Amino acid sequence: MKAIGLYWSARMAQEIRKNDVGLSSSSSSSSRRLWPSVLRWIPTSTDHIIDSEKRLLSILKTPYVQEHVNIGSGPPGSKVRWFRSLSNKPRFINTVTFDSKDDSPTLVMVHGYGASQGFFFRNFDALASRFRVIAVDQLGWGGSSRPDFTCRSTEETEAWFIDSFEEWRKAQNLSKFILLGHSFGGYVAAKYALKHPEHVQHLILVGSAGFSSESDANQSEWFTKFRTTWKGSVMNHLWESNFTPQKLIRGLGPWGPDIVRKYTSARFGTHSTGEVLTEEESRLLTDYVYHTLAAKASGELCLKYIFSFGAFTKSPLVGSASEWKVPTTFIYGFQDWMKYEGAQEARKHMKVPCEIIRVPMGGHFVFIDNPNAFHSSVFYACRKFLTPDPDNEPLPQGLTLA
Repeated sequence: MKAIGLYWSARMAQEIRKNDVGLSSSSSSSSRRLWPSVLRWIPTSTDHIIDSEKRLLSILKTPYVQEHVNIGSGPPGSKVRWFRSLSNKPRFINTVTFDSKDDSPTLVMVHGYGASQGFFFRNFDALASRFRVIAVDQLGWGGSSRPDFTCRSTEETEAWFIDSFEEWRKAQNLSKFILLGHSFGGYVAAKYALKHPEHVQHLILVGSAGFSSESDANQSEWFTKFRTTWKGSVMNHLWESNFTPQKLIRGLGPWGPDIVRKYTSARFGTHSTGEVLTEEESRLLTDYVYHTLAAKASGELCLKYIFSFGAFTKSPLVGSASEWKVPTTFIYGFQDWMKYEGAQEARKHMKVPCEIIRVPMGGHFVFIDNPNAFHSSVFYACRKFLTPDPDNEPLPQGLTLA
């Protein structure tokens, strides 16, 4: 069973607090640097995350700028929970912006659960040829700040991600942009577009989470039976205890990197359904993934507030489909375990243009599995912004509409 509606987390679970990243005190940072990685139980640090990101992106041809965008610490008495960590220090969103032509439309990319912006490393060059590409690490993940996670409800958890992203948008002075989100990042992107439609020109949801509901769990005979078994009881207890795959990686200490290496080799290596990673890509991605997973727990603790056990959404997007105000394109790999039927159901209730594109030889990480076809699907989705005659733009060969 894919126990958490996010393939990455589920597979990591099978295979196997107190500094803010980038905002730790100088004394703590200096202390960590005194100890070689091999002597640490968890061989990572703030510096490791940024350095591994730079190494991964060094294989790109397009110049880019990496920056920590200050999103503030929140006004006194703010009810926005992500401002309420133990520290009053400003928070930041780790951001990479790629060189582009002055008249290029802006494409903002948001990663999924257990991931970070570097997962799009196979896409940046191609997409930057036609867009001004900006990729972010969501608050609490990757190289962004990792405040203590204080949310205790679905509403507060959604606000953590949506409102921090809105503060980032203000800091970047962006008024209009195309918003692309993958998996859990698709859920966040959709919720953001529902709250701030005036800023989103087009929404692209790639293997998006959020279209299954708790009622679907009750309709699944297999899942209902599984929950009554001892294995189901144990997994449900772990879920409600907010036990994440990342906690296991940290608990394994110096053995953690090897577990991550086995995962990336299996998922993106010989078992990939599309373009297999090169040895260098696999090595750099493994290093990057480990350091982003092993850092302080923060955003990852959102899981049980957004999804119930089994990856069923507590506030499903289908329920708000009739309120959609932004034209939307869904993209799914043929082998994506996230089912495109959920998008089809949502489309029935939408009052805005909506397309569902399926990409061959691609799973949940279709942008890694089959990058060229993925790029074609994004260009086609955004043809209104890229071509003079979008109505006559043919669907690229190999892609299908659902």
